[in-house]
Amino acid sequence: MASVSLRHVSKRFNGVTAVNDVNLEIDDQEFLVLLGPSGCGKTTTLRMVAGLEEVTEGGIYIEDRDVSQLPPKDRDIAMVFQNYALYPHMSVADNMAFGLKLRKVPKVQVDRRVKEAAEILGLGELLARRPRELSGGQRQRVAVGRAIVREPKAFLMDEPLSNLDAKLRTQTRVELKRLHQRLGATILYVTHDQTEAMTMGTRIVVMRDGVVQQVDTPERIYRHPANKFVATFVGTPAMNLFDVGLVREGDSVHARIDGQSIELPPPLRQAVNALRDGSTVTLGLRPEDLVLSPQEHPEASLQLLATVRLVEPLGHENIVHCDVGDVLIIARANNEWVGTVGDKVTVSFSGARLYAFDPNTEQSLVD
Repeated sequence: MASVSLRHVSKRFNGVTAVNDVNLEIDDQEFLVLLGPSGCGKTTTLRMVAGLEEVTEGGIYIEDRDVSQLPPKDRDIAMVFQNYALYPHMSVADNMAFGLKLRKVPKVQVDRRVKEAAEILGLGELLARRPRELSGGQRQRVAVGRAIVREPKAFLMDEPLSNLDAKLRTQTRVELKRLHQRLGATILYVTHDQTEAMTMGTRIVVMRDGVVQQVDTPERIYRHPANKFVATFVGTPAMNLFDVGLVREGDSVHARIDGQSIELPPPLRQAVNALRDGSTVTLGLRPEDLVLSPQEHPEASLQLLATVRLVEPLGHENIVHCDVGDVLIIARANNEWVGTVGDKVTVSFSGARLYAFDPNTEQSLVD
């Protein structure tokens, strides 16, 4: 396996910038996930690494070798596509071996590699079948097996699970993660699914409009988002965001929300210290960090009075929509929570779980 580097890589189509000045260092044996909404540039970035799209500016390096101008066949990478791209008239074994045969790899090596890949992926009993005789998950494993037998320096995967149903997607996601651990492979993986990104990646690259927003571990992406976009894109339900006015009272700073007031904890107070009295800031709270109760807690300074607007029971938990005046706040409550539309509730939270963003730049005000 090998490291992969993207250095000031940009891509423009007819004057439109699809990828803008991307810098990434993908370590050897790392599982790096490109995450973002449709049209953010993640697939274009992957295709440039594969050599399927030309780089407009910058360079792509595999093991410190500039491959920017090399054709795909000379980059020693293997790609797994969303649509499997299997030959319907060939058996599983022939599909997996086809690329090796084109490269005139000796038959003994071809048979060995196909057998080893089939054992890793649990395809040993399916080698004689045609793609039409396989389930969606099995077809996807064949596509992965075809990449494995190449023994490439890096694997590139473009939303390989998007055609599978929810249950099979979960199962295949686990299989891919185990496969990465077993092979010690370098994998660059594209998805719009935050669950895939959070559960599979050693690091995540969040992209928006062709620009990298944040590169970090799943834990830090979730708990320390760099800006409002990352904060709301990662997490289900999305982080609650609301604009508040700041009021100084002695050494403390309070945020006013629909006539109610909460005192900002010391880290946030220091972050907004340069802002003038009456300035606006965007606060954020994740739904799982909120606690709902039927009465106020006089000893708790971080709480808001709210009215239940909607309850979504999911069996293992309830998603509760609450109104704080004109502000909507969504909370996750366990399945023992009892409440109904119209109830008055207290929404309590820890200051350590309160986020703040600049309303103009949308950047986080705290690390």
